[in-house]
Amino acid sequence: MLENAVSILERLVGINSVSGQPTHQIVGYIKDYLESHGLEVSLSYDADKERANVFATIGPQIDGGVVLNGHTDVVPVEGQTWATDPFTLTRKGDRFYGRGSVDMKGFLACVMAAVPTFKAANLTRPIHIAFTYDEEIGGLGMPVLLEQMSGNAYRPDVVIVGEPTEMNIVTGHKGGDEMRTEIIGHEAHSCDPTRGASAVSAAVRLITKIEEIGARIAAKPIAGSPFHPPYATFNIGIIEGGAARNATAGWCNFDWEFRPMPGEDPAPVIQEIRDYAAQVLLPEMKAINEKTEINVITEVSVPALDDRIAERAANFVAEVTGRNSRGVVSFGTDAGYFSDENYSTVVCGPGTIMRAHAPDEYIELAEIAQGVDFMEKIARKLSQ
Repeated sequence: MLENAVSILERLVGINSVSGQPTHQIVGYIKDYLESHGLEVSLSYDADKERANVFATIGPQIDGGVVLNGHTDVVPVEGQTWATDPFTLTRKGDRFYGRGSVDMKGFLACVMAAVPTFKAANLTRPIHIAFTYDEEIGGLGMPVLLEQMSGNAYRPDVVIVGEPTEMNIVTGHKGGDEMRTEIIGHEAHSCDPTRGASAVSAAVRLITKIEEIGARIAAKPIAGSPFHPPYATFNIGIIEGGAARNATAGWCNFDWEFRPMPGEDPAPVIQEIRDYAAQVLLPEMKAINEKTEINVITEVSVPALDDRIAERAANFVAEVTGRNSRGVVSFGTDAGYFSDENYSTVVCGPGTIMRAHAPDEYIELAEIAQGVDFMEKIARKLSQ
């Protein structure tokens, strides 16, 4: 099975599946592979029919069993310096380099390689394979997948999201509000900037406000929290705007995020930022030109993984792996969407997140072997 997993990983890494692109090629490969092993595969699409989730069931179609979830998309490589072709799996010793090798096509390859084992097992409870699109940009495929699953006559018992955790059991993670602010200012010659309304200056002030709120939150860490850091955080990721150094900026956009703690409602924090833009910044800009605007947009709100309902899934994985520890992480996954629908969910998969999204991303042969072993043990557990 290990050799088969490596072969499948080579095919998966060789498909450029950066988020936001059509998924026909990678979904087509996965669908053909699963169907070649006699599985009935169903796809659920985005509104444009360009991106799809993959869902298949092995074993009896009854309540219970396990969902093995992973995402097919990867983050871009632009701006990164790679020693190898990021879309060609390259082996150096016992390391396999390539975009998505550890996040998280390695897990997908382990699941797919295990299909013959799953088929041969005398499963008394089902194994559901659920691969989603666009996890990296907010889990956009998850609402579509969950709607599809809600139409099934059976309900899975636990969900395992195979993000790289070094096979540790993760029962909770922060949420993520993916935000964009678009500002329209008023251009004027910089010899008299008072005649203009600089969108860049407005952005600076709004970012300063966000950072002030962030400092206020950080000053009140949650005592005893297992998260690091033990409070909600902001990050300003991209900013662009203006046309020339000698003109007030007519536009400015910036992308940012807010990562709330599990159980924390992000709405009041986001609203405070919107209120500052609407009540403090915008009136000053409109006094110069009525056409100025500030739009604070929530592009997607990724739910936190709620560890309060994770215990059933955690116990299942502990029985399979022999690992009894529990942990939390600050990065987000599709697991929060499952827990929001009251599926007992954990994150557990081969490799480490510390290599994800980085140039020269890799997964080790021993880590693939761990993933393969995990699949074999799941098959045995569900055959008892």
